Amino acid sequence: MLTTHIDRVDLNLLTPLVALLEERQVSRAAARVGLSQPAMSRALQRLRRVLDDPLLVRDPDGLRLTARAQDIYDQLTTLIPLLQHLLSPNDFDPSQSSAPVNVAGSDYAVQTFGPAIYRQVRTQSPATTVRFHNLRLNGIIDQIRSGAVDIGLYGGDLPPDLQAEMLFVEDFVCVLAHDHPLAGAAALTLDDYLRYPHIVIDTADGRQTAVDRPLAALGRPRAAAVTVPYHLTALALLPGTDLIATLPARLRSGWDGADTLRALPAPAEVALLPYQMIWNRVFDTDRRHAWLRGVVRAAAC
Repeated sequence: MLTTHIDRVDLNLLTPLVALLEERQVSRAAARVGLSQPAMSRALQRLRRVLDDPLLVRDPDGLRLTARAQDIYDQLTTLIPLLQHLLSPNDFDPSQSSAPVNVAGSDYAVQTFGPAIYRQVRTQSPATTVRFHNLRLNGIIDQIRSGAVDIGLYGGDLPPDLQAEMLFVEDFVCVLAHDHPLAGAAALTLDDYLRYPHIVIDTADGRQTAVDRPLAALGRPRAAAVTVPYHLTALALLPGTDLIATLPARLRSGWDGADTLRALPAPAEVALLPYQMIWNRVFDTDRRHAWLRGVVRAAAC
């Protein structure tokens, strides 16, 4: 970004310049900006030297703008509002915003919190559009780093350069066919759980990270019979099989009332899903982003 011409100018002259071009009279311009008349006269002389133009010339009706001064004034009518916005306090009024909101999450996140997020955005910022992005962790992290995605909703580990806030801790349940050999159990032990094949929800790199990482840490991985990209897809695969799907409990509406399915508490080793929102640290103090985090926080309650 070149600043060759800016570097040689005292930007404190900008305010007197605007006043002189609008008032077209030294004493009125001085009173407007709180300067004495001699000080405004000196500012005018400096402006004439810097801009190499008299700016104000006398005619029978008083002072008028030169052609160069009129051109400068026309450009300042666009520039000054932009500078006012740039240098104003970091305020944000959602009702006046139309900047789109971009949130990334799995189908679980979008189904569970998406409607509440959209309703709150729509209520508070009617001109704002909402886009939910599919969660593919590596790609989404790059998009969060670049600012293309505002917030990610995620239940796994994340790089240290991103900021995170815990939203809640979800319960996992095991969903299986009503005639599954374990359907009559009150709860599942880890041995029971690992005895049967599993449906894995691909949340990152072909693994359901919140389930498979703790099992890997124990040295007891589960047998993945089928891997699917969406949580609710697993429900259609369960009837008539001995498969087990480990799903967040808030998806219960997907299997409640289904006579062909049964839900049991997951083994203690994989019972909980810590769920968080993640974002780029550069937006920690940004007022718009703080508003959006509040929207997501309220939607997840």
